[in-house]
Amino acid sequence: MEQTVAKYYDPTEKQTYKADSCDSLREAWRNGELELNTLARGTYPGKELLYDQLIGVKSIGYWDIKKLQNWGLPWHTNEGIEICFLESGHLDFQIKNKNYQLATNDITITRPWIIHKLGSPLVDLSKLHWLILDVKIRHPHQNWEWPDWIVLNQNDLDELTRYLRQNEQPLWKANSEFKNCFIQIAHIVKQSKHKSFDSKLKIQINQLLVLLLEIFKEENIVLDQSLVESKRSVELFLLSVESKLEEEWTVVEMAEDCHLGVTRFTHYCKEITNCSPIEYLNRLRLRKASKILVNQSKIPVIDVAFMCGFSSNQYFNYAFKKHFKMTPNQFRKAN
Repeated sequence: MEQTVAKYYDPTEKQTYKADSCDSLREAWRNGELELNTLARGTYPGKELLYDQLIGVKSIGYWDIKKLQNWGLPWHTNEGIEICFLESGHLDFQIKNKNYQLATNDITITRPWIIHKLGSPLVDLSKLHWLILDVKIRHPHQNWEWPDWIVLNQNDLDELTRYLRQNEQPLWKANSEFKNCFIQIAHIVKQSKHKSFDSKLKIQINQLLVLLLEIFKEENIVLDQSLVESKRSVELFLLSVESKLEEEWTVVEMAEDCHLGVTRFTHYCKEITNCSPIEYLNRLRLRKASKILVNQSKIPVIDVAFMCGFSSNQYFNYAFKKHFKMTPNQFRKAN
């Protein structure tokens, strides 16, 4: 939900999404439309955490909505792994091209590259708890780094990480222990203005992770190694770059965006697209330019060139003619 993270592209919506600032939620809270008790960092609403409190936690707390609302949380991503628990009520939850109607005791889990929204378009009467914990990842292939106050033994932590990395099932069912743990977290957060909370919440979050591991173990989960491979990070980037064609990309910058070396990035790009990164980028730019030329006939050709990321009108004309066998003006007239 913070504004500092990278943008993400949803190919089904043809739009770019970044972490939500929660402005609609914040405004409803300020207007007394709901109860909101959270501890947070950055632009997340709630009581601000100090630098040495709950290191790694971006937001923790709950909302309690008991009357109709006129807002929803739009498509967004999170910096960390987000674990939500619906204590009561109903809530529309959408992820990629799937819609879910959350009910009592449902758990949702999303990763930093998963675009999701709450409400369709408005949120329903509900009591929702959440924890957003930064484990130092932004791409699927990166290794998770848990905060040092997470005290699960190494085998359990490795197993939990494996379940979370190699499985992206978004919806789970909570047992009574998991529910009670989140309710206890909510109580501590609500009392945080008057009592110490750091140690108490760390104990509860560790307990929550242990209980989540037990839930995973009880399910017949099929782990998928391809979800954590570097190739998948490149695939996600190639989808996202279509919404950022106006940027002056170099191969080095593309690779850095994926947190990969140039050689490995180029290898996977060729494997996925059958062309080099720059060739693929230019192909997308020319495709976008062709649509603008046809659908927005009043935009000058030179402006189309810069809108699509070409550094000069001369190069745009050269590349366009080479690809379409006619100049941009000829293409516009022909179509």
